Amino acid sequence: MTRAHWPAIVGATWALLAALLFGVSTPLVQRAGLGVGAFTTAALLYAGAAVVGLLTRRPPQQEARLRRADLPRLSAMALFGAGVGPVALAWGLQHTSGASASLLLTLEAVFTALMARALYGESMDRRVWSAMLLLLAGGVALMLDQRQTGHVQLWGLLAVMAATVAWGLDNALSRGLADRDPGQVVLGKAVLGASITGLIAWLAGEAAPSRLAALSLLLIGASGYGLSLRFYLLAQRTFGSARTGSVFAFAPFIGAAVAVALGDKAWSVWMLVGGLLMLAGVALHLMESHAHAHTHEAAEHEHAHRHDDGHHDHPHDPMPQGPHSHRHRHAPMRHSHPHVPDLHHTHRH
Repeated sequence: MTRAHWPAIVGATWALLAALLFGVSTPLVQRAGLGVGAFTTAALLYAGAAVVGLLTRRPPQQEARLRRADLPRLSAMALFGAGVGPVALAWGLQHTSGASASLLLTLEAVFTALMARALYGESMDRRVWSAMLLLLAGGVALMLDQRQTGHVQLWGLLAVMAATVAWGLDNALSRGLADRDPGQVVLGKAVLGASITGLIAWLAGEAAPSRLAALSLLLIGASGYGLSLRFYLLAQRTFGSARTGSVFAFAPFIGAAVAVALGDKAWSVWMLVGGLLMLAGVALHLMESHAHAHTHEAAEHEHAHRHDDGHHDHPHDPMPQGPHSHRHRHAPMRHSHPHVPDLHHTHRH
């Protein structure tokens, strides 16, 4: 990797950590949630995530706090990301193989990229579009594989696909909160999501899970949904929504490997073809290098930042060391350097 790839490496590190935690969680949810209602499963997962959000909040001197104006966006994130997404996934995992479901989750990257393009105008060149087409082709291969295994298997996979659409929208919405304290965002989204799904589970009369199942789902939610979301938000802050989603597409491969290790024997030629196509798409996207002369318009906002990144030269007395947060102003600037669609590079192409 050359210096021109450095912006991608920084964001990719956070995204890969998020992918690792979420990827492991998928087959574990299938086992721990066996016999547990879909809404109850979702409520327990996000209750665990809420604990992580509560414990990882940072003081306002280090991270920007959530504002009242953020509530509509946070509520929408909770509806799609903590409500529709995990419920659809929980139901789908009970009606299809863990390995196939894990690989199909790669399509979340496609929906995330398309929504990032539509909502934020993030740059997507031929390499990025080619990567998205490879990911989509892999998903089609998995659908062909499941179509041969029976009607119930197909419906399970379609439910998993519905979860990827919901999470793609959630990812695009969360881009607007990437400059806020990740701990607060995780806490707010998780509390809202757990409350909504928990209430529905109670109204629907879902049976209470065993203590072991409840504890297992809480722990899985803490790591695979709480910590994973925190790392995902940090990746979006430095890497943009579409690219974070693409690197996060490694999660299904991790999940599929864990599913096989746990005894899932559903591998087939179509699954292998689909997995290879998806892997090629992810690898192609990570090779992106983007640099050109660009203009920064005058802006005023608040977020965690440093003074050695070439974009924050406002004065302090005394000058703080390391990351800190406060409202600051950016003067107009024009320069050229390798960059990605982070908080300061949202210009059109």
